[in-house]
Amino acid sequence: MDLSTLQAQLTAISGRKIVCIGDLMIDRYVYGDVARISPEAPIPVLAKTAETVMLGAVGNVARNVAALGGQAVLCAPMGDDAVGQELAALVEAEPGLIGHLVPQAGRQTTVKVRFVASGQQLLRVDSETASAISPEAEAGLIAALEAAIADCGAVVLSDYAKGTVTAAVIKAAQAAATKAGVPLIVDPKGRSFSKYGPVDLIKPNAGELALAVDLPVYTDAQTEAALLAALASCEAKAILVTRAAQGMSLAVRGQAVVHFHAKPREVFDVSGAGDTGLAALGLALAAKADLASAIELAILASGVVVEKAGTATASPADLIGAELAAHMAPTEAKIVTPESMQQIVSGWRAAGLKVGFTNGCFDILHRGHVAYLAQSRGWCDRLIVGLNTDRSIRVLKGPERPINDLESRALVLAGLAHVDLVVPFDEDTPLNLIAAARPDVLIKGADYTEATVVGGDLVKAYGGQVRLAALVDGYSTTAAIARFKKDAL
Repeated sequence: MDLSTLQAQLTAISGRKIVCIGDLMIDRYVYGDVARISPEAPIPVLAKTAETVMLGAVGNVARNVAALGGQAVLCAPMGDDAVGQELAALVEAEPGLIGHLVPQAGRQTTVKVRFVASGQQLLRVDSETASAISPEAEAGLIAALEAAIADCGAVVLSDYAKGTVTAAVIKAAQAAATKAGVPLIVDPKGRSFSKYGPVDLIKPNAGELALAVDLPVYTDAQTEAALLAALASCEAKAILVTRAAQGMSLAVRGQAVVHFHAKPREVFDVSGAGDTGLAALGLALAAKADLASAIELAILASGVVVEKAGTATASPADLIGAELAAHMAPTEAKIVTPESMQQIVSGWRAAGLKVGFTNGCFDILHRGHVAYLAQSRGWCDRLIVGLNTDRSIRVLKGPERPINDLESRALVLAGLAHVDLVVPFDEDTPLNLIAAARPDVLIKGADYTEATVVGGDLVKAYGGQVRLAALVDGYSTTAAIARFKKDAL
Protein backbone atom coordinates (compact mmCIF):
# COMPACT_ATOMS: atom_id res chain seq x y z
CA MET A 1 0.00 0.00 0.00
CA ASP A 2 1.43 3.40 -0.93
CA LEU A 3 1.28 6.29 1.50
CA SER A 4 -1.33 8.34 -0.35
CA THR A 5 -3.66 5.33 -0.50
CA LEU A 6 -3.17 4.72 3.23
CA GLN A 7 -3.97 8.34 4.10
CA ALA A 8 -7.11 8.22 1.97
CA GLN A 9 -8.16 5.00 3.71
CA LEU A 10 -7.54 6.46 7.17
CA THR A 11 -9.66 9.47 6.23
CA ALA A 12 -12.43 7.16 4.99
CA ILE A 13 -12.56 5.10 8.21
CA SER A 14 -12.53 8.11 10.53
CA GLY A 15 -15.74 8.27 12.54
CA ARG A 16 -17.14 4.98 11.24
CA LYS A 17 -19.30 3.22 13.81
CA ILE A 18 -18.61 -0.45 14.52
CA VAL A 19 -20.66 -2.69 16.84
CA CYS A 20 -18.33 -5.03 18.75
CA ILE A 21 -20.04 -7.94 20.49
CA GLY A 22 -18.58 -10.97 22.25
CA ASP A 23 -16.53 -12.13 25.22
CA LEU A 24 -15.08 -9.34 27.35
CA MET A 25 -12.21 -9.62 29.81
CA ILE A 26 -9.45 -7.77 31.59
CA ASP A 27 -5.80 -8.12 30.57
CA ARG A 28 -3.48 -7.43 33.49
CA TYR A 29 0.30 -7.22 33.06
CA VAL A 30 2.65 -7.47 36.02
CA TYR A 31 6.17 -6.34 35.13
CA GLY A 32 9.32 -6.91 37.14
CA ASP A 33 12.91 -8.05 37.30
CA VAL A 34 14.25 -11.54 37.90
CA ALA A 35 17.62 -11.72 39.64
CA ARG A 36 17.43 -14.99 41.54
CA ILE A 37 15.81 -18.41 41.81
CA SER A 38 13.49 -19.11 44.70
CA PRO A 39 14.97 -21.20 47.56
CA GLU A 40 11.55 -22.83 47.90
CA ALA A 41 11.37 -24.28 44.38
CA PRO A 42 13.29 -24.11 41.07
CA ILE A 43 11.35 -21.06 39.87
CA PRO A 44 12.34 -17.42 39.21
CA VAL A 45 11.49 -14.74 41.76
CA LEU A 46 9.84 -11.72 40.10
CA ALA A 47 10.49 -8.40 41.84
CA LYS A 48 7.45 -6.39 40.76
CA THR A 49 8.14 -2.93 39.32
CA ALA A 50 4.90 -2.01 37.52
CA GLU A 51 1.40 -3.15 36.63
CA THR A 52 -0.92 -2.21 33.77
CA VAL A 53 -4.58 -3.05 33.23
CA MET A 54 -6.57 -2.86 29.99
CA LEU A 55 -9.61 -4.24 28.21
CA GLY A 56 -9.11 -7.59 26.51
CA ALA A 57 -10.88 -9.86 24.00
CA VAL A 58 -13.75 -7.93 22.33
CA GLY A 59 -12.79 -4.99 24.53
CA ASN A 60 -9.43 -4.86 22.79
CA VAL A 61 -11.17 -4.95 19.41
CA ALA A 62 -13.25 -1.95 20.51
CA ARG A 63 -10.16 -0.13 21.82
CA ASN A 64 -8.48 -0.58 18.45
CA VAL A 65 -11.54 0.64 16.56
CA ALA A 66 -11.43 3.83 18.62
CA ALA A 67 -7.64 4.18 18.35
CA LEU A 68 -7.85 3.95 14.55
CA GLY A 69 -10.32 6.83 14.49
CA GLY A 70 -13.64 4.98 14.51
CA GLN A 71 -16.42 4.81 17.07
CA ALA A 72 -16.85 1.50 18.88
CA VAL A 73 -20.10 0.36 20.46
CA LEU A 74 -19.22 -2.46 22.85
CA CYS A 75 -21.93 -5.00 23.70
CA ALA A 76 -20.81 -7.63 26.19
CA PRO A 77 -21.72 -9.37 29.44
CA MET A 78 -19.83 -8.90 32.70
CA GLY A 79 -19.78 -10.52 36.12
CA ASP A 80 -21.16 -8.81 39.19
CA ASP A 81 -17.85 -9.16 41.06
CA ALA A 82 -15.17 -6.60 41.92
CA VAL A 83 -13.29 -7.32 38.68
CA GLY A 84 -16.52 -6.60 36.80
CA GLN A 85 -16.69 -3.16 38.38
CA GLU A 86 -13.06 -2.57 37.41
CA LEU A 87 -13.92 -3.64 33.87
CA ALA A 88 -16.88 -1.24 33.71
CA ALA A 89 -14.64 1.60 34.85
CA LEU A 90 -12.12 0.78 32.10
CA VAL A 91 -14.88 0.88 29.48
CA GLU A 92 -16.11 4.22 30.82
CA ALA A 93 -12.59 5.68 30.66
CA GLU A 94 -11.88 4.67 27.05
CA PRO A 95 -12.28 7.57 24.60
CA GLY A 96 -14.27 6.79 21.46
CA LEU A 97 -15.98 3.81 23.07
CA ILE A 98 -19.63 3.44 24.07
CA GLY A 99 -20.32 0.56 26.43
CA HIS A 100 -23.48 -1.52 26.69
CA LEU A 101 -22.47 -3.96 29.42
CA VAL A 102 -24.91 -6.56 30.71
CA PRO A 103 -24.23 -7.78 34.27
CA GLN A 104 -24.96 -11.36 35.28
CA ALA A 105 -25.42 -12.21 38.95
CA GLY A 106 -23.01 -14.82 40.25
CA ARG A 107 -20.79 -14.83 37.17
CA GLN A 108 -17.02 -14.39 37.44
CA THR A 109 -15.50 -11.75 35.17
CA THR A 110 -12.68 -13.16 33.07
CA VAL A 111 -9.21 -11.79 33.82
CA LYS A 112 -5.85 -12.85 32.39
CA VAL A 113 -2.77 -11.94 34.43
CA ARG A 114 0.59 -12.08 32.65
CA PHE A 115 3.88 -11.88 34.55
CA VAL A 116 6.65 -10.35 32.44
CA ALA A 117 10.41 -9.89 32.93
CA SER A 118 12.91 -8.57 30.37
CA GLY A 119 10.19 -8.54 27.72
CA GLN A 120 9.39 -12.23 28.19
CA GLN A 121 6.27 -13.74 29.74
CA LEU A 122 7.08 -15.99 32.68
CA LEU A 123 3.54 -17.11 33.47
CA ARG A 124 -0.10 -16.43 32.63
CA VAL A 125 -2.87 -16.99 35.16
CA ASP A 126 -6.51 -17.07 33.93
CA SER A 127 -9.54 -16.60 36.18
CA GLU A 128 -12.78 -17.21 34.32
CA THR A 129 -16.20 -18.74 33.91
CA ALA A 130 -16.46 -20.40 30.51
CA SER A 131 -20.04 -21.67 30.76
CA ALA A 132 -22.78 -20.08 28.63
CA ILE A 133 -24.21 -16.81 29.87
CA SER A 134 -27.61 -16.94 31.56
CA PRO A 135 -30.84 -16.58 29.55
CA GLU A 136 -31.39 -13.19 31.21
CA ALA A 137 -27.91 -11.94 30.26
CA GLU A 138 -28.37 -13.36 26.75
CA ALA A 139 -31.65 -11.45 26.33
CA GLY A 140 -30.03 -8.27 27.65
CA LEU A 141 -27.10 -8.62 25.28
CA ILE A 142 -29.36 -9.13 22.27
CA ALA A 143 -31.40 -6.08 23.25
CA ALA A 144 -28.19 -4.03 23.53
CA LEU A 145 -27.11 -5.21 20.07
CA GLU A 146 -30.44 -4.30 18.50
CA ALA A 147 -30.29 -0.84 20.10
CA ALA A 148 -26.70 -0.26 18.96
CA ILE A 149 -27.06 -1.31 15.33
CA ALA A 150 -28.44 2.03 14.06
CA ASP A 151 -25.95 3.92 11.85
CA CYS A 152 -23.26 1.27 12.25
CA GLY A 153 -21.03 0.28 9.35
CA ALA A 154 -20.18 -3.27 10.41
CA VAL A 155 -20.68 -5.81 13.18
CA VAL A 156 -17.75 -7.80 14.58
CA LEU A 157 -18.45 -10.90 16.66
CA SER A 158 -15.50 -11.87 18.84
CA ASP A 159 -15.72 -15.44 20.17
CA TYR A 160 -13.19 -16.33 22.87
CA ALA A 161 -15.15 -19.43 23.98
CA LYS A 162 -16.07 -17.85 27.33
CA GLY A 163 -19.81 -18.42 26.93
CA THR A 164 -21.02 -15.19 25.33
CA VAL A 165 -21.38 -16.27 21.70
CA THR A 166 -24.39 -18.55 22.02
CA ALA A 167 -26.61 -19.75 19.18
CA ALA A 168 -29.16 -17.07 20.05
CA VAL A 169 -26.50 -14.31 20.05
CA ILE A 170 -25.17 -15.48 16.68
CA LYS A 171 -28.67 -15.50 15.21
CA ALA A 172 -29.37 -12.02 16.59
CA ALA A 173 -26.08 -10.69 15.15
CA GLN A 174 -26.96 -12.14 11.73
CA ALA A 175 -30.42 -10.57 11.83
CA ALA A 176 -29.15 -7.18 12.99
CA ALA A 177 -26.41 -7.03 10.35
CA THR A 178 -28.81 -8.11 7.61
CA LYS A 179 -31.40 -5.54 8.66
CA ALA A 180 -28.77 -2.78 8.72
CA GLY A 181 -27.25 -3.95 5.42
CA VAL A 182 -23.74 -4.17 6.88
CA PRO A 183 -21.11 -6.94 6.96
CA LEU A 184 -20.85 -9.37 9.87
CA ILE A 185 -17.28 -10.49 10.63
CA VAL A 186 -16.56 -13.32 13.07
CA ASP A 187 -13.39 -14.05 15.01
CA PRO A 188 -14.02 -17.75 15.74
CA LYS A 189 -13.18 -20.37 18.36
CA GLY A 190 -13.76 -24.11 18.44
CA ARG A 191 -13.57 -27.11 16.14
CA SER A 192 -16.30 -26.01 13.72
CA PHE A 193 -17.18 -22.81 11.87
CA SER A 194 -20.62 -24.10 10.89
CA LYS A 195 -22.27 -22.71 14.03
CA TYR A 196 -21.77 -19.13 12.78
CA GLY A 197 -24.07 -19.60 9.78
CA PRO A 198 -24.05 -17.46 6.59
CA VAL A 199 -21.82 -14.63 7.88
CA ASP A 200 -19.87 -12.40 5.52
CA LEU A 201 -16.40 -13.27 6.77
CA ILE A 202 -14.79 -15.60 9.32
CA LYS A 203 -11.28 -14.62 10.44
CA PRO A 204 -9.45 -17.47 12.21
CA ASN A 205 -5.74 -17.63 12.89
CA ALA A 206 -3.71 -20.48 11.44
CA GLY A 207 -4.06 -22.63 14.55
CA GLU A 208 -7.83 -22.17 14.65
CA LEU A 209 -8.16 -23.06 10.97
CA ALA A 210 -6.03 -26.18 11.41
CA LEU A 211 -8.14 -27.26 14.38
CA ALA A 212 -11.42 -26.70 12.53
CA VAL A 213 -10.52 -28.89 9.53
CA ASP A 214 -7.81 -31.13 11.03
CA LEU A 215 -5.33 -30.20 8.30
CA PRO A 216 -1.82 -28.65 8.35
CA VAL A 217 -1.42 -24.99 7.36
CA TYR A 218 2.35 -24.50 7.15
CA THR A 219 2.66 -23.80 3.42
CA ASP A 220 0.57 -21.81 0.96
CA ALA A 221 -0.65 -25.02 -0.68
CA GLN A 222 -1.63 -26.55 2.67
CA THR A 223 -3.39 -23.34 3.66
CA GLU A 224 -5.36 -23.29 0.40
CA ALA A 225 -6.54 -26.86 0.98
CA ALA A 226 -7.53 -26.06 4.56
CA LEU A 227 -9.44 -22.93 3.54
CA LEU A 228 -11.39 -24.77 0.85
CA ALA A 229 -12.22 -27.54 3.32
CA ALA A 230 -13.40 -24.96 5.85
CA LEU A 231 -15.61 -23.24 3.27
CA ALA A 232 -17.14 -26.60 2.36
CA SER A 233 -17.98 -27.25 6.01
CA CYS A 234 -19.78 -23.97 6.73
CA GLU A 235 -22.03 -21.30 5.19
CA ALA A 236 -19.67 -18.31 5.45
CA LYS A 237 -19.23 -16.25 2.29
CA ALA A 238 -15.47 -15.98 2.85
CA ILE A 239 -12.72 -17.07 5.24
CA LEU A 240 -9.59 -15.01 5.94
CA VAL A 241 -6.83 -16.80 7.85
CA THR A 242 -4.14 -14.79 9.64
CA ARG A 243 -0.72 -16.49 9.39
CA ALA A 244 1.56 -14.32 11.53
CA ALA A 245 4.77 -13.49 9.60
CA GLN A 246 3.39 -15.18 6.46
CA GLY A 247 0.59 -12.62 6.18
CA MET A 248 -3.03 -13.54 5.46
CA SER A 249 -4.80 -15.81 2.98
CA LEU A 250 -8.35 -15.29 1.68
CA ALA A 251 -10.84 -17.80 0.32
CA VAL A 252 -14.05 -16.46 -1.22
CA ARG A 253 -16.67 -18.91 -2.52
CA GLY A 254 -16.20 -19.59 -6.21
CA GLN A 255 -12.83 -17.82 -6.39
CA ALA A 256 -9.20 -18.85 -6.17
CA VAL A 257 -7.43 -18.45 -2.83
CA VAL A 258 -5.40 -15.23 -2.62
CA HIS A 259 -2.32 -14.82 -0.41
CA PHE A 260 -1.42 -11.43 1.11
CA HIS A 261 2.17 -11.28 2.31
CA ALA A 262 3.32 -9.22 5.28
CA LYS A 263 6.49 -7.16 5.64
CA PRO A 264 9.04 -8.57 8.12
CA ARG A 265 8.54 -7.19 11.64
CA GLU A 266 10.55 -7.18 14.85
CA VAL A 267 8.05 -9.08 17.00
CA PHE A 268 7.95 -7.89 20.61
CA ASP A 269 4.55 -9.17 21.74
CA VAL A 270 1.81 -10.85 19.70
CA SER A 271 -0.89 -10.33 22.35
CA GLY A 272 -3.99 -8.81 20.77
CA ALA A 273 -2.62 -8.55 17.22
CA GLY A 274 -5.63 -10.48 15.92
CA ASP A 275 -7.97 -8.03 17.64
CA THR A 276 -6.20 -5.12 15.95
CA GLY A 277 -6.51 -6.79 12.55
CA LEU A 278 -10.20 -7.44 13.18
CA ALA A 279 -10.79 -3.78 14.10
CA ALA A 280 -8.98 -2.49 10.99
CA LEU A 281 -10.81 -4.97 8.78
CA GLY A 282 -14.21 -3.96 10.18
CA LEU A 283 -13.51 -0.24 9.80
CA ALA A 284 -12.29 -0.59 6.22
CA LEU A 285 -15.32 -2.64 5.19
CA ALA A 286 -17.59 -0.15 6.98
CA ALA A 287 -15.99 2.54 4.80
CA LYS A 288 -16.93 0.46 1.70
CA ALA A 289 -13.35 -0.54 0.90
CA ASP A 290 -12.90 -3.62 -1.24
CA LEU A 291 -11.85 -6.74 0.64
CA ALA A 292 -8.26 -6.70 -0.66
CA SER A 293 -7.71 -3.11 0.52
CA ALA A 294 -9.28 -3.92 3.90
CA ILE A 295 -6.92 -6.88 4.32
CA GLU A 296 -3.87 -4.74 3.49
CA LEU A 297 -4.92 -2.28 6.20
CA ALA A 298 -5.44 -5.14 8.67
CA ILE A 299 -1.98 -6.55 7.93
CA LEU A 300 -0.36 -3.15 8.44
CA ALA A 301 -2.22 -2.50 11.71
CA SER A 302 -1.43 -5.97 13.08
CA GLY A 303 2.22 -5.52 12.18
CA VAL A 304 2.37 -2.28 14.12
CA VAL A 305 1.06 -3.77 17.38
CA VAL A 306 3.37 -6.80 17.45
CA GLU A 307 6.22 -4.32 17.82
CA LYS A 308 4.65 -2.98 21.03
CA ALA A 309 4.49 -4.44 24.53
CA GLY A 310 1.25 -5.82 25.96
CA THR A 311 -2.25 -5.73 24.53
CA ALA A 312 -1.60 -2.66 22.40
CA THR A 313 -3.52 -0.52 19.91
CA ALA A 314 -2.56 1.06 16.60
CA SER A 315 -3.28 4.71 15.74
CA PRO A 316 -3.38 6.42 12.32
CA ALA A 317 -0.04 8.04 13.17
CA ASP A 318 1.43 4.58 13.89
CA LEU A 319 0.25 3.28 10.52
CA ILE A 320 1.56 6.31 8.63
CA GLY A 321 4.91 5.98 10.42
CA ALA A 322 5.13 2.28 9.64
CA GLU A 323 4.36 2.83 5.97
CA LEU A 324 6.93 5.63 5.77
CA ALA A 325 9.54 3.40 7.41
CA ALA A 326 8.85 0.64 4.89
CA HIS A 327 10.02 2.91 2.05
CA MET A 328 13.11 4.30 3.78
CA ALA A 329 16.77 3.55 3.66
CA PRO A 330 18.44 3.13 7.07
CA THR A 331 19.84 6.66 6.84
CA GLU A 332 16.26 7.98 6.77
CA ALA A 333 15.38 6.63 10.22
CA LYS A 334 14.79 10.19 11.41
CA ILE A 335 11.12 9.87 10.36
CA VAL A 336 9.30 8.35 13.33
CA THR A 337 5.91 7.94 14.98
CA PRO A 338 4.88 9.96 18.05
CA GLU A 339 5.42 6.87 20.21
CA SER A 340 8.95 6.33 18.90
CA MET A 341 9.61 10.05 19.35
CA GLN A 342 8.80 9.80 23.06
CA GLN A 343 11.24 6.92 23.51
CA ILE A 344 13.98 8.78 21.66
CA VAL A 345 13.36 11.99 23.60
CA SER A 346 13.62 10.06 26.88
CA GLY A 347 17.09 8.94 25.81
CA TRP A 348 18.09 12.48 24.87
CA ARG A 349 16.95 13.79 28.22
CA ALA A 350 18.83 11.06 30.05
CA ALA A 351 21.94 12.33 28.26
CA GLY A 352 21.25 15.92 29.38
CA LEU A 353 20.36 17.22 25.90
CA LYS A 354 18.08 20.22 25.27
CA VAL A 355 15.12 19.35 23.04
CA GLY A 356 13.52 21.78 20.58
CA PHE A 357 10.30 21.46 18.61
CA THR A 358 8.86 23.22 15.59
CA ASN A 359 6.22 22.31 13.06
CA GLY A 360 4.84 23.17 9.67
CA CYS A 361 3.77 21.97 6.22
CA PHE A 362 7.18 22.43 4.51
CA ASP A 363 5.46 21.88 1.19
CA ILE A 364 8.10 23.33 -1.16
CA LEU A 365 11.35 23.51 0.78
CA HIS A 366 13.15 26.81 0.08
CA ARG A 367 15.96 29.00 1.38
CA GLY A 368 13.73 30.53 4.04
CA HIS A 369 12.93 27.08 5.47
CA VAL A 370 16.60 26.11 5.64
CA ALA A 371 17.55 29.33 7.44
CA TYR A 372 14.60 28.92 9.83
CA LEU A 373 15.55 25.36 10.72
CA ALA A 374 19.22 26.29 11.16
CA GLN A 375 18.29 29.05 13.61
CA SER A 376 15.92 26.71 15.43
CA ARG A 377 18.63 24.06 15.83
CA GLY A 378 20.92 26.71 17.28
CA TRP A 379 18.57 27.03 20.27
CA CYS A 380 18.68 23.33 21.19
CA ASP A 381 20.77 20.18 21.05
CA ARG A 382 18.14 18.15 19.20
CA LEU A 383 15.38 19.48 16.92
CA ILE A 384 12.05 17.74 16.29
CA VAL A 385 9.97 18.84 13.30
CA GLY A 386 6.24 18.08 13.43
CA LEU A 387 5.05 17.64 9.84
CA ASN A 388 1.43 18.04 8.72
CA THR A 389 -0.01 15.10 6.78
CA ASP A 390 -1.58 15.72 3.39
CA ARG A 391 -5.07 15.65 4.90
CA SER A 392 -4.29 18.25 7.55
CA ILE A 393 -2.67 20.50 4.93
CA ARG A 394 -5.82 20.36 2.82
CA VAL A 395 -7.78 21.50 5.86
CA LEU A 396 -5.37 24.41 6.42
CA LYS A 397 -4.48 25.41 2.87
CA GLY A 398 -7.28 24.18 0.62
CA PRO A 399 -7.84 21.30 -1.81
CA GLU A 400 -4.96 22.20 -4.17
CA ARG A 401 -2.35 21.65 -1.48
CA PRO A 402 0.03 20.07 -0.75
CA ILE A 403 2.13 20.28 -3.88
CA ASN A 404 4.43 17.54 -2.59
CA ASP A 405 3.07 14.48 -0.78
CA LEU A 406 3.88 13.54 2.81
CA GLU A 407 6.56 10.98 1.96
CA SER A 408 8.42 13.44 -0.28
CA ARG A 409 8.24 16.26 2.28
CA ALA A 410 9.34 14.00 5.14
CA LEU A 411 12.31 12.61 3.21
CA VAL A 412 13.57 16.06 2.20
CA LEU A 413 13.35 17.34 5.78
CA ALA A 414 15.08 14.23 7.13
CA GLY A 415 17.97 14.89 4.76
CA LEU A 416 18.79 18.21 6.49
CA ALA A 417 21.61 18.16 9.05
CA HIS A 418 19.74 20.59 11.33
CA VAL A 419 16.75 18.23 11.70
CA ASP A 420 17.04 15.33 14.15
CA LEU A 421 13.50 13.87 13.97
CA VAL A 422 10.53 14.29 11.62
CA VAL A 423 7.19 13.31 13.14
CA PRO A 424 4.06 13.38 10.91
CA PHE A 425 0.81 14.39 12.62
CA ASP A 426 -2.72 14.15 11.23
CA GLU A 427 -4.53 16.52 13.60
CA ASP A 428 -5.30 20.09 12.61
CA THR A 429 -2.78 21.36 15.20
CA PRO A 430 0.37 19.84 16.70
CA LEU A 431 -0.83 20.26 20.30
CA ASN A 432 -0.95 16.54 21.09
CA LEU A 433 2.50 16.06 19.58
CA ILE A 434 3.91 18.94 21.64
CA ALA A 435 2.37 17.48 24.79
CA ALA A 436 4.00 14.11 23.99
CA ALA A 437 7.43 15.61 23.24
CA ARG A 438 7.47 18.14 26.13
CA PRO A 439 10.19 20.20 24.41
CA ASP A 440 12.47 22.52 26.34
CA VAL A 441 12.01 25.12 23.62
CA LEU A 442 9.05 25.54 21.24
CA ILE A 443 9.86 27.44 18.04
CA LYS A 444 7.74 29.20 15.42
CA GLY A 445 8.36 31.92 12.87
CA ALA A 446 8.46 35.63 13.69
CA ASP A 447 5.11 36.07 11.91
CA TYR A 448 3.63 34.66 15.14
CA THR A 449 3.59 36.14 18.62
CA GLU A 450 4.24 34.09 21.74
CA ALA A 451 0.55 34.31 22.57
CA THR A 452 -0.53 32.80 19.25
CA VAL A 453 1.89 29.85 19.14
CA VAL A 454 -0.07 26.60 19.56
CA GLY A 455 1.19 24.82 22.67
CA GLY A 456 3.04 27.87 23.96
CA ASP A 457 1.06 28.03 27.21
CA LEU A 458 1.64 24.32 27.81
CA VAL A 459 5.41 24.57 27.31
CA LYS A 460 5.77 27.67 29.49
CA ALA A 461 3.64 26.08 32.23
CA TYR A 462 6.28 23.40 32.85
CA GLY A 463 9.20 25.83 32.54
CA GLY A 464 10.00 25.63 28.81
CA GLN A 465 10.62 28.50 26.39
CA VAL A 466 8.85 29.82 23.32
CA ARG A 467 11.20 31.30 20.71
CA LEU A 468 10.37 33.10 17.45
CA ALA A 469 12.76 32.52 14.54
CA ALA A 470 13.51 35.23 12.00
CA LEU A 471 12.05 34.87 8.51
CA VAL A 472 13.96 35.45 5.27
CA ASP A 473 12.20 38.18 3.30
CA GLY A 474 10.82 37.19 -0.09
CA TYR A 475 10.76 33.45 0.49
CA SER A 476 7.57 31.51 1.17
CA THR A 477 5.77 28.50 -0.29
CA THR A 478 2.77 30.66 -1.25
CA ALA A 479 5.04 33.09 -3.11
CA ALA A 480 6.82 30.21 -4.86
CA ILE A 481 3.52 28.73 -6.06
CA ALA A 482 2.41 32.13 -7.30
CA ARG A 483 5.63 32.47 -9.29
CA PHE A 484 5.21 28.99 -10.79
CA LYS A 485 1.66 29.84 -11.90
CA LYS A 486 2.78 33.16 -13.38
CA ASP A 487 5.64 31.51 -15.30
CA ALA A 488 3.21 28.87 -16.62
CA LEU A 489 0.98 31.50 -18.24
